[in-house]
Amino acid sequence: MHTDDNWTSTPITAGLLRGALDVEHTEQGVLPHRLPAWARAQNNDGQLAMAESQPSGVRLAFRTRATALELDTRPTKRVYTGVPPRPDGVYELLVDGRPAGHATVAGGDTLTIDMSAGTFEHRPGPAGTLRFDGLSGEPKDIEIWLPHNETTELLTLRTDAPVEPAPDRGRKVWLHHGSSISHGSDAAGPTTTWPALAASLGGVELVNLGLAGAALLDPFTARTLRDTPADLISVKIGINVVNADLMRLRAFGPAVHGFLDTIREGHPTTPLLVVSPILCPIHEDTPGPSAPDFSSMSTGQLRFRATGDPAERAAGKLTLNVIREELARIVAQRAAEDPHLHHLDGRELYGEADFAELPLPDDLHPDAAAHRRIGERFAKLAFTDGGAFADGNGGA
Repeated sequence: MHTDDNWTSTPITAGLLRGALDVEHTEQGVLPHRLPAWARAQNNDGQLAMAESQPSGVRLAFRTRATALELDTRPTKRVYTGVPPRPDGVYELLVDGRPAGHATVAGGDTLTIDMSAGTFEHRPGPAGTLRFDGLSGEPKDIEIWLPHNETTELLTLRTDAPVEPAPDRGRKVWLHHGSSISHGSDAAGPTTTWPALAASLGGVELVNLGLAGAALLDPFTARTLRDTPADLISVKIGINVVNADLMRLRAFGPAVHGFLDTIREGHPTTPLLVVSPILCPIHEDTPGPSAPDFSSMSTGQLRFRATGDPAERAAGKLTLNVIREELARIVAQRAAEDPHLHHLDGRELYGEADFAELPLPDDLHPDAAAHRRIGERFAKLAFTDGGAFADGNGGA
C-alpha cells in the first residue's frame, strides 16, 4: 500500500459509480447494489440477495491525471462445499475505453455454500488492496470494472493526482435484465460478460440487472426496471423459471404480461426487447427443477441435471421450448398495439451448432468463449440496421 502524503484519498460516492442502482454505506466504505433498498426489503431469497450485491456491470468512473492508483476493497469469496476453490474475482482497468490492466484482491469475507443442505455461512475477513500504475500523466477517463461475481465493499480510492467524476459522453443507457447467463456466469472477467461486450460494441452505457438464479418475474424487479432511467431495455426470460420449477403455464403468461405492463408504466415508448432462452439441452423438453449433479463433484466438476418428467408438460409444467412459444405469442399479440416492443429467439444467440462447438461446461452456463459469441451476436442483431435498438430512440 502506498502511504506517501502527496497521494489523494477520494471518498467513493454514487457520483463515481456507474451501473449501480443503490449505494449502501457501511462502517468502512460503501457497498454497491443492483437493486434499490425498497426492492431488497421485499425479498426473502438468499440467492437473490447474493446475486444483486455482486456488482456485474458496476464500475468506478472518473477523470484524472494520475499515473498510479490504489483501491482498498473487502470482497466476499464464495466457497462451495465439496467443490474446488473458485478463482479470485477480477478487476479490470479501462483507460479512455481501452483495456489497460487487470488485478485481483485476496482475502476478504467468505461465504460458504452447501448446496446439498441449502445452507449459507458467512465469515468476516481482512480487506485487500489492488494497484494500477505506469499510467500516462495526461488527463484521461478511468474505469475500474468490479468483479461481476464477487460482492465487493469499496473502502478507499487513492491516486497520485486529484480525480473528478467522468464526464457524461451522451451515450444512451441500455438497461438489461436476465439470469446468471446475463449476470456473467463463467465469463473471464467483468468486461467480457456477454452484456458488457454487447454494450461496448453497441456504444451504450450498460446497467446490468442480470441476477443469477433470480430472473423470476418478481414484481419488485419489474418496478425497478420501470423506475430506472433508460433509453433501451431488454429482458431475457425463461431459464430460471424452468430450473426453479417456479410456475405452470397458466401462471406464466399472465406473469409476463404483468411484468411488461409494469415496465411500460415508466417507459411507454422505449424500445423494449424480449429475449427467450438460449439453447440448454437438459431443459429443452424436460421440465425443472434442475439440481446439482453431486456425482460429478468428486472429480472437482460441478454439473447440473434436469429432474422433471417430460410427460408433465401435459399438466402445464414449463420447458424452454414451451416458454419460447409463449413469449413469441405474447410479444406478437402486444406488438400489434406496441410498435416499440420486439422479440428475439435466444437460439439466435446460442443454438444447436454453437452447443456442438462450445458446449455448456456444466450443462447450464456458457463459458468465456460462448459469452463472447453471444455478446457479438446480440450487438449485431440488436444494435445494427433492422435491430430493436438500431435507432436508439426511446421515450422516458
